[in-house]
Amino acid sequence: MAARDITFGYFLIPNAADPLLEIAAEVERLGLDYVGIQDHPYQRRFVDTFALMSAILARTTTLRVFPDVACLPLRPAGVLAKTAVSLDVLSRGRFELGLGAGSFWDAIEGYGGTRRTPGESLDQLAEGIDVIRRLWSGERGLRYEGDYYHLRGVHSGPLPVHDIGIWVGSYGPRALRLTGRLADGWVPSIRGDTLGRLAEMNDLVDAGASEAGRDPGSIRRVFNVNGTITDATSEGFLRGPVNQWVDELSNLATQHRGQTFIFWGEGADQLRRFAEEVVPATRSALET
Repeated sequence: MAARDITFGYFLIPNAADPLLEIAAEVERLGLDYVGIQDHPYQRRFVDTFALMSAILARTTTLRVFPDVACLPLRPAGVLAKTAVSLDVLSRGRFELGLGAGSFWDAIEGYGGTRRTPGESLDQLAEGIDVIRRLWSGERGLRYEGDYYHLRGVHSGPLPVHDIGIWVGSYGPRALRLTGRLADGWVPSIRGDTLGRLAEMNDLVDAGASEAGRDPGSIRRVFNVNGTITDATSEGFLRGPVNQWVDELSNLATQHRGQTFIFWGEGADQLRRFAEEVVPATRSALET
């Protein structure tokens, strides 16, 4: 993986009490490429993720934004498609769509969503992706009859400014194959327990793509990397000094095909250290 193909971003937790727009502006000032924002509408301390993304895109000029990942069970696919394309048009092509099949089902049901089994939630996700793509097609008189969604003579539009990526957050075997079969990107969170399964998970994404006649290399690997940058000795995976972060991110890029790294680190100075110390050193290491 060439260093020029690697991008970096920041995982922004949408706490209403935090200076969210100022943080996003700092992410852009520091030269990172993306902000990813988790989507838990039922969380009382959070502002709405899509409202926040709209405000961030209005505040910035180069930063790319995506939900990391959108809670499909609480966001009807047709309206979600319109919202996504609207953000892309208004930002002149700076929006990608992260999607998830749902978790925290007690909270989803409590907020008005329908509880699904794991299999049902994946079937709904597959239908949702199909509906969203149809509504980005520019076609008229769209009709679709699924188990979870329908379109009955609707017209698609407006058109996206760029080819919006649909990036799916997935972990289980069936979900990973679905990602390879239908999505443009894969968004797992990489921790110590995930690392040991990462090669197998990558293979399942590839298998899903191959079975669908797609190029497995076309599925973008977008890794949330959760940890702490320290000045001390290592305390485990992604918990240690800058040189450790450089080695571990370089390994994720070269051995596991990571292409985008979204830094999930809380605490004073973590964002600055990632952008000013880890990112340039990682790019340099990947160029050698």
